[in-house]
Amino acid sequence: MNRSARFFSKRLFAGIGFVLAAPAVFAQVKKDSVNALELKDDIKSNIPVVVLDENDADNNVGSSGQSISSILYGGRDPYYSGVFNFNVARFKLRGYDASYFDTYINGAPVRNLTNGYTSWSLWGGLNDVMHSRQTSNGLRPVDFAYGDIGGANYIDTRASKQRKELSVSYAQSNRNYNNRVMASWNTGMMANGWAFSLAASFRYAGEGYVQGTYYNGASYFASVDKKINKNHLLSFTTFGTPTVSGGQSAVTQEMYDLAGSNFYNPSWGYQQGKKRSSNYTSSYQPYFILNHEWTLNNKSSLKTSASYTFGERARTVLDWYNAPDPRPDYYRNLPSYATDAATKQMLTDYYHNNPDALQVNWDNLYDINRHGTTTINGKTGNLSRYIMEDRVTNTKKANFNSVYNTTIGKRQEFTAGITYSRQEDRNFERVNDLLGGDFFVNLNQFAERDFPGNGNVNQYDIDNPNRTLQKGDKFGYDYTMTLNEAKAFAQTVVKFDHVDFFLGANYTYTSMWRTGNVRNGLYPDNSKGKSDTYTFNNAGVKGGVTYKLDGRNYLFANASYNTRAPFVENVFISPRNRNTAQADLRSEKIFTAEAGYVLNWEKLKFRLNGYYSNFADGMDVLSYYDDSYQNLVNYALTNIGKEHIGLEIGLEAPIYKGLSLKAAANIGRYYYNTRQNAVVTVDNSSAILANETVYAKNYRIGQTPQEAYTVGLNYQGKRNWFANVNFNYFDQMWLDMNPIRRTERATAGLKPGTDAWNNVLAQTQLPSQYTVDLYGGKTFSLRTGKIRSTLVLTAGINNLLDNKKFVTGGFEQLRFDYTDKNVNKFPAKYYYAYGLNYFVSVGLRM
Repeated sequence: MNRSARFFSKRLFAGIGFVLAAPAVFAQVKKDSVNALELKDDIKSNIPVVVLDENDADNNVGSSGQSISSILYGGRDPYYSGVFNFNVARFKLRGYDASYFDTYINGAPVRNLTNGYTSWSLWGGLNDVMHSRQTSNGLRPVDFAYGDIGGANYIDTRASKQRKELSVSYAQSNRNYNNRVMASWNTGMMANGWAFSLAASFRYAGEGYVQGTYYNGASYFASVDKKINKNHLLSFTTFGTPTVSGGQSAVTQEMYDLAGSNFYNPSWGYQQGKKRSSNYTSSYQPYFILNHEWTLNNKSSLKTSASYTFGERARTVLDWYNAPDPRPDYYRNLPSYATDAATKQMLTDYYHNNPDALQVNWDNLYDINRHGTTTINGKTGNLSRYIMEDRVTNTKKANFNSVYNTTIGKRQEFTAGITYSRQEDRNFERVNDLLGGDFFVNLNQFAERDFPGNGNVNQYDIDNPNRTLQKGDKFGYDYTMTLNEAKAFAQTVVKFDHVDFFLGANYTYTSMWRTGNVRNGLYPDNSKGKSDTYTFNNAGVKGGVTYKLDGRNYLFANASYNTRAPFVENVFISPRNRNTAQADLRSEKIFTAEAGYVLNWEKLKFRLNGYYSNFADGMDVLSYYDDSYQNLVNYALTNIGKEHIGLEIGLEAPIYKGLSLKAAANIGRYYYNTRQNAVVTVDNSSAILANETVYAKNYRIGQTPQEAYTVGLNYQGKRNWFANVNFNYFDQMWLDMNPIRRTERATAGLKPGTDAWNNVLAQTQLPSQYTVDLYGGKTFSLRTGKIRSTLVLTAGINNLLDNKKFVTGGFEQLRFDYTDKNVNKFPAKYYYAYGLNYFVSVGLRM
């Protein structure tokens, strides 16, 4: 903490000065326009999304003897509204992973139990019916859940909560998709007690911003409400988004340089003159939610939901059997792998003069597959050495949730709830395309190499040996993860004249197990069937106090301590082939605190928050190909500790007649604060190959800018038009460190303090970057006879200055050269932010 204290004593006033002084612009769009526009587009689904309502604070200044209103966190909160401008840099609120944020739709929790993430893409394109939202940021309490340390979102899509209207819109963009059409129709609550809501959209791009990517997605939504009487409302909602999208792969800087573009994508090639992707994702997981709202009396209510979702998500990629790696960025084929200068230059010239060599050679793969005649299990034909495979996760999830709210007297609010969730994920590989061959074979080539002549260990399914495969057949791994989770919570909020406080507690029971669906030849006695069941009992407490100086000035402090079970994907060492779990399973322990000052006037708004979080006993499992073991290695990590500390600053101030200044800043430091423990195993052996200490302490946590600033000018015209321009700046961005390189084994033989030693241990810091964004629009009121309608025109340009050098993220490769300690043999891979990109929309509401 001494290091952090020194840091903030230097940076606090600098950060505030930046926020107050820098000129630029930010967009403040009316709520109706924001919902119609989708100016922020469908930003990354695993990034926590902050959505706020439009309440403002009570502007009456309290005096002695009067009750002062509590803080109302509205849509004009100067910090959280500014956070939207940070999404280009993959910004994470307070540096938290998305698993520390809760999201509910009509009372149903939609967080994935296997990894804690919320996939916002499951309702992408349904903006018109997803606009009714309530958001908690940080630790403050809400009336629908206990919440998590990052906050909680509640989306109310029930038909009776939708605005009565017919809406259609069209948008054009050069981002992930080029065209979008949306339509919705809502009746509102009718006199007969019924309400209906329908919505649909379609998003399409033959090719997105990056070559070889594409997008084809549809969305649908239907909701019906029945008001039985004044005390009972019954609702049913369903939605789904079948989507297929071509992906982009991160690559090394060498590949970007060879291609002459920071948007090079190795995941495609020409086939018969048409671009074909070798890396795409398809998903369809429809949701069904049934709700009952029971108004017990004018002070109490009980809201209950039951939900079910099913469907699959598949990533389709190249696979091969006893054949060379076909990927165009395979490291052994590149200039950097050559050992002499002449060969390096020859290869460099070759790639510069033959750009097709940097893409997948589909014709070559087909030629190889059509000339591989063999006989297996009495079947003779062309064995496909290369195929396209689907890596499938088929999910079934059911949930029951019930929350009770009541008001006790004039000052106390009480909330309690229970939740039960069950999720089953079946994971398997499936043949997608034989690429011209007649069949594929279900054999483990790594086991064949390590155990030559053994006809059993190379079988992925020993009960069906040497099985030949056709399109649509399962092969390789096939297992199911099952989780049960039961929760209960209670919290109370008490409001006095000058002080509010709240207290809450929760309890969670979690059980999980693996079920193998095939008997693996390497582990015939520990692969098929149900594993041991692992159970965890966890609890949490939180509380806070707000001191109301008057109706405009507030001081607050909140804190929480809780534990949570490890995610199932971090419990099993190698779930692809066996039931073995990590030996030292523990629940993660999380302490967090926040405090701040809020100024909430009608025009002038200011927020200053400080936050601190400590995470202990985290777990992770990494899998990668290790050259020293010549096998797939499983790197099971325990004792992962982290520390997050920072400031959040926001300001909104009027300047002159509709012109206002908006600014926000996050100034943080996020570190690993423990030495981690690693158990090293390989897929082809049950033996523990090594127990290592990972010297991770004091390394930065990556994948988010730890400093982010935005300042902007917003102009609201008198005739329903607006214009905004804002400047964003990002610093302290790091690639997350590769734990394999921070061990004694990785530095063995190197003298401490030498360049070689430092190169192995150094963490990659990304350069600071900036963007400029411009938004504008106008709303027209129309009338045709008795029909009144609204026409909304909007446009947005991101990265106006076309900054194409903005590295937004990436990763250090897990592979490492233990022989020569050459970190450049497997260098880091990166993603770059799009250059200038735009979004234009026209919408009509009647």
